[in-house]
Amino acid sequence: MRVVIIEDEKPNATRLKNILLDIAPDITIDAVLDTVSASVAWFKQHPHPDVALMDIRLADGLSFDIFPQVTLTCPVIFTTAYDEYAIRAFKVNSVDYLLKPIEKDDLQQALERIHQQPATTEPTVMVQQLLEFFKQKEVTYRSRFMLPFRDGYKTVLVADVDYIFYAFNVTHLALKDKTQVALTHTMDELEEQLDPSQFFRANRQHIINISSIDNIQHYFNGKLKITLKRDPDREVLVSKEKVPLFKQWLDK
Repeated sequence: MRVVIIEDEKPNATRLKNILLDIAPDITIDAVLDTVSASVAWFKQHPHPDVALMDIRLADGLSFDIFPQVTLTCPVIFTTAYDEYAIRAFKVNSVDYLLKPIEKDDLQQALERIHQQPATTEPTVMVQQLLEFFKQKEVTYRSRFMLPFRDGYKTVLVADVDYIFYAFNVTHLALKDKTQVALTHTMDELEEQLDPSQFFRANRQHIINISSIDNIQHYFNGKLKITLKRDPDREVLVSKEKVPLFKQWLDK
């Protein structure tokens, strides 16, 4: 079986590769891609694989954006950290989904379903139906965190979060009162769970609140540098690929 992995987080891509090879050592990984643009270019230039594993959120947009630009002839398994996208009605034909962190048994079952039930509908058609479903479905975003505190728990409101950062393998909330709180959630999970009108994934290490921005400047190689109001010494860079999305986010 030939597989293409579309995932912008290197640890997640590596985990998928390892699980796939553990399931079947003869699986061939044709490519590991991390953006919509790179994926479109690859599919236009290469024979399509037996299956594509796609993270829904990529550095330069949603993986759904691939489909209007290229007609895929292979089944697709979407991966996501947030079950808002886990629509069981679409566990048919050429579209499937898995929730992160991906488990070996779940991935193996998804591959077996594809093998046992050849696609009767092009992925492009199924994805269009999926998008229509999302438009009709009310999305509820996280409003608070319940966190361990001393001998019990405490609540932190999302409204009090200034920005989120990942350091030393731990995710942290930086609050507007300048305190910090460690989380067990991954950055991928938080990106999916927070209101995208208020929070933006600037890079792999930072998710920023729109109210935390003090200044934006041009940086090297097409990047942007963000200065934060309450932490001006922290360097937050927006990659060249994400600059158009960042500008669109600010201009709403």
